[in-house]
Amino acid sequence: MTKHIVRKLQHQPSIFMADNSTLVIGAGELGIAVIRALAASELRSSESTKLKVLLRPSQNPNHRTLLSEFLSLDVAVVYGDVANDSMDVISNLLRGHTTVISCIGFAAGPGIQIKLARAVLAAGVSRYIPWQFGVDYDVIGRGSPQNLFDEQLDVRALLRGQTQTLWKIVSTGMFTSFLFEPAFGVVDLEAAVCRALGSWETAVTVTTPQDIGVLTALIAKETWVSSDIVYTAGDTLTYGTLAAVVEKVLGKEVRKEIWTVENLMEDLESDPRNGMKKYRAVFAMGRGVSWPVEGTYNYRKGILVEGVESWLVGHLNGQ
Repeated sequence: MTKHIVRKLQHQPSIFMADNSTLVIGAGELGIAVIRALAASELRSSESTKLKVLLRPSQNPNHRTLLSEFLSLDVAVVYGDVANDSMDVISNLLRGHTTVISCIGFAAGPGIQIKLARAVLAAGVSRYIPWQFGVDYDVIGRGSPQNLFDEQLDVRALLRGQTQTLWKIVSTGMFTSFLFEPAFGVVDLEAAVCRALGSWETAVTVTTPQDIGVLTALIAKETWVSSDIVYTAGDTLTYGTLAAVVEKVLGKEVRKEIWTVENLMEDLESDPRNGMKKYRAVFAMGRGVSWPVEGTYNYRKGILVEGVESWLVGHLNGQ
């Protein structure tokens, strides 16, 4: 699919906070995208905005590269370990910040999302964007094949049950690149195979991490008057349309296979701890994993985002 509604970001009519102290938790693929977008804002100045990132101490050479970039972006580094530090320790690190954005995902392990939410509330943070980047957990409901999703519902219940901290949940769908992740198995570019999860009519919403970073930064900079869920979409497409896009970009026909819900559930039953098989089963069911582009934040604001076809062309060209 092609890019939607083109308009330059600096022309967006948003109301921005005059004084904002923002802490981003984590600097993985999404975290660094959010940090770069916040740091690049034309409306940011050292007098009005303090931007920080919470990182786990590391001796990895990549960590030193990150630190160099943060220095160039005037981003301060706060050290902490959200997985191993107590909630009280984490809460003390968060205290005093106006906005906290969590970019620590499921890789941190079970219990981390609710732990962070509790730490945010205990710290008296004014505004919180939790790691809910992904599907619509309310629609999926409890007891789905991916058990980690239940914790996301616990986070929502906790945030909805209080009024001290305003929150924004940014529902983005799947990362666009994940459709082409070999381990996920939906698109195998090397073998020229496309597989439908559930059926060819099942739909999925995707957004690139770079676009999520820009959109999250814009949302974070707006003045909030209420707590709600904000939807984004680089693309919403069926697996049938995805196969057609892949064929168009590759310039050849691909082999097509269907992984039905029944088949995927049987596969999961034989390997119940396999996280990838859990994801396949959830997305094959088709509930809460897609929404119309026309109702999204980026569409309503007229913000340029990247669709699947554009992403795939860039990926194949090494961009």
